[in-house]
Formats: sequence, C-alpha cells, structure tokens
Amino acid sequence: MRTACRDARWRQALACALVAACCAAGAAAAAPGEPPSRQQVQSAAERVRADPNLPGSKSEKTLRLRDRDKKPEDKKKDSDGLGWLRDFVTRVSEAARLLVWALGALALAWLVIRIRRWAQVRAGGGRHRMAPLPSHIGSLDIRPESLPDDVGSAVASLWQRGQRRPALSLLYRGALSRLVHLHAVPIRNASTEGECVALSESRLAPPSLDFFARLVAAWQLAAYGGRLPPTAGVLALCAEFDARLGAPAAAVAPGKAAP
Repeated sequence: MRTACRDARWRQALACALVAACCAAGAAAAAPGEPPSRQQVQSAAERVRADPNLPGSKSEKTLRLRDRDKKPEDKKKDSDGLGWLRDFVTRVSEAARLLVWALGALALAWLVIRIRRWAQVRAGGGRHRMAPLPSHIGSLDIRPESLPDDVGSAVASLWQRGQRRPALSLLYRGALSRLVHLHAVPIRNASTEGECVALSESRLAPPSLDFFARLVAAWQLAAYGGRLPPTAGVLALCAEFDARLGAPAAAVAPGKAAP
C-alpha cells in the first residue's frame, strides 16, 4: 500500500514537472516578456495526459477493492447460479422441522388424554366392584342368612311334600345367592332371568352355566307358564346344586329363617 502511494506521488510530481517544462518551452518560443497563452497551457496538459508512463489508477483500484470485499459464498452463488435452490431447500427443511415438532406435541397431548381416560375407567371399575351387593332380586330375598345350608336337600323335601312352587322359588333364590356371593356375577336388583344367565357366561364354567340355564327354565315354566316341570328333572337339579354352584361361603348362624 505504501509503495502504491509513493508511486502515485511520484507520478503526480512528474506530471507537474512535465507541465512546467512544457509551459517553459512555450514561454521560450513566445515573445520575450509575454506569458504563455491559454492554448499553449492546454496543449502541454494534453501531452502530459497522453504520456503512457502516467496511467490513471483510480478506477482500477476501485474494481480490485470491490472484488476483494465480496464474500466467498456470494462468489460461489454467482458462479454456479444455484443460490435460489439452496435457499429453497433451507426454507423447506426449516418448515419440516417445525411440522415435526407440532406433530410431536399433538401426539403427546393425545397420549396424555388417553392415559387420563384409562385411569378414570379403572377408577370407575373399582368403584363398581366395591358397590354393595343386592339383598333382593325383584321380590326374592337372596341373602345367605335367609337360605338353608343345603339348598338342594331343602328343595327336594319341599317338592316331595307337595309344596312345588315354594320349592322352585327356593331353588332359584339359592342359585342367585350363590352366583352373587360366590361367583361375583354382577346381578342387580332389577335383573331379569335372561340377564342373569347372560351375566353368568363370563363367570361360570360351561357345565355350571348349562345347569343354571336349566334351573332358570324350570323356574320360568312354573312362574310364568303356569306349569310344573317333571319331578325327575327337579330332583336332578337338587342333587347337582352344590356340585355346580358351590357350597355356601360361610355357615349360617343359628336362628336363620326356615325354608
């Protein structure tokens, strides 16, 4: 940089010297005592500008500075002409990243909602299981203390004494009590005979479920059909009662109601 400045000053000094020399020569050629004319001065200046040893450097320096200040990435964009494509890809990648974050937030919110609902359902199921057991199904008392220990024998005794409808009522009451208290069948106070059979499907083994269906059919025949089932069928139900529906959960205290 210093060398360039020295060269510029040297060239300016040389130009001034040449102009002065030309003016002196013009003055010598003119009449003694007369100053050089304006035309003579302009002619001398033109000869100095035409000198090849005094080229201008202002425009050349400006071009070099602009070219040097340009960033490498700008030069690369200008050279290959694909700068717009790189900008487009950059914008697309940023939009895709924002979309992924948004989808992740939605998925997390959906998962939280599902977990909350699942917890509510579980809590509701627990409350349902802890609900008090019914004491009556319709007008039938199914409390264990209201039933004899050996329901089958008590029903057979009533049947043989000719008390057919009370015998079938006791048989159906005893079956409902065992289902509710021993097998946890979710029977409620207003459950019908068909609903009781349907609710027992998930709690009883197939032989026990078939036994209960036959017992319900015998009870419905007498209660709604006005007909009594065969004696052999009723006594068979009495003999299978404990084997199919299980023994009482606990012994009944003395003084319970008689069948």
